[in-house]
Amino acid sequence: MTLPSPRPPAPSPAAALPAQGLMGSLTGRSVAMAVALAVVVAALLNPLFMPPFPVVLGRTLFLAMVLLLAFHAAGRLPVHRLPGWMPRWLLQLLAIVLAAPLATACIYLLYAGGDVMALFDNPGVVAGFSWIAGTGLVLGLVLALGALFRERDAQARNLALQLALERETLQRQDADARLALLQSQVEPHFLFNTLANVQALVESGSPRAGPVLQTLTDYLRAAMPGLRDAQPTLGDELARVRAYLSLMEMRMPDRLRWQLQADAGLDGLRFPPMAVLTLVENAVRHGIDPSEEGGELRVTVQAQPDGGLALTVQDSGVGLSRPAGASPPATAGTGLANLRARLQAMYGDAARLSLTEESPHGVRAEIRLPAPSRSSS
Repeated sequence: MTLPSPRPPAPSPAAALPAQGLMGSLTGRSVAMAVALAVVVAALLNPLFMPPFPVVLGRTLFLAMVLLLAFHAAGRLPVHRLPGWMPRWLLQLLAIVLAAPLATACIYLLYAGGDVMALFDNPGVVAGFSWIAGTGLVLGLVLALGALFRERDAQARNLALQLALERETLQRQDADARLALLQSQVEPHFLFNTLANVQALVESGSPRAGPVLQTLTDYLRAAMPGLRDAQPTLGDELARVRAYLSLMEMRMPDRLRWQLQADAGLDGLRFPPMAVLTLVENAVRHGIDPSEEGGELRVTVQAQPDGGLALTVQDSGVGLSRPAGASPPATAGTGLANLRARLQAMYGDAARLSLTEESPHGVRAEIRLPAPSRSSS
């Protein structure tokens, strides 16, 4: 006569197997709903019956429990035991159709002391049988269909959530793979540029070649393992920037002046490695080094009111405009192209990289990042 709300959707067919007892699949909510509806039906049918209300209530309660167990038992039958043409929901409805009259017949056989003929000879008993069996059948089917619909809807929502989670996981894995590829391209680019600077000192016979090479060796020994850190921080990046600028200052002590300023409390923020260093390297290589007078380079890191970060690399070098025959501007470099791609892979459209020419000369490069997370390391 009454059916409960459906069981939580199973993630796979194997979950529908009777791994636990049938009684264990009944929830308190389903039993309470069955009892409540049995009471309501008994109250509605009581004026039509001669027996007192407790007797009618006992019959409706018995029928409600039988229908409840039949619905759940059909839902727990292993799939391989079903005919190929029969879906599980049809079996559950058939279980209601069969259980309603059979359970009612059991009730009246007990009432008649097992005398089947006495049931058919008494018109009042036949009417009572028809009322209880018919009411149980109609209400059972209606509630069964409602329960199956809610179960199917819950399974659809669960599947949609699983697909969304899998899609997000695949997108994150794709972004991580692209980031790792771009990172592997950035590292040799930086290393080859730095070695080219050392080579220029060696070829010119500069006495600074030895100390510069030693400084480079010390820097690489400290910096290269950090590039593979699973949770790189802004503090790690600024340490690499300081080491690189110290190295370049040894190579051209009379032409490079630099400053690095960062707001306090930002060292532990997660940050893509080589991001600031790429801008610093481009400023030195394409801005200050080609200038006969050299120049000054300023690196600033500031927290923004919205929680984001503003990282600026400003130089007073030759700027973006070049005479004919000069080396290409910084915007054409592999490092900047990779940096844009890495920021896109890590932050999407929330990150921004801009280059502007300064007056009277020089370039200002700025990275704007959304509110970052702190590294757990």
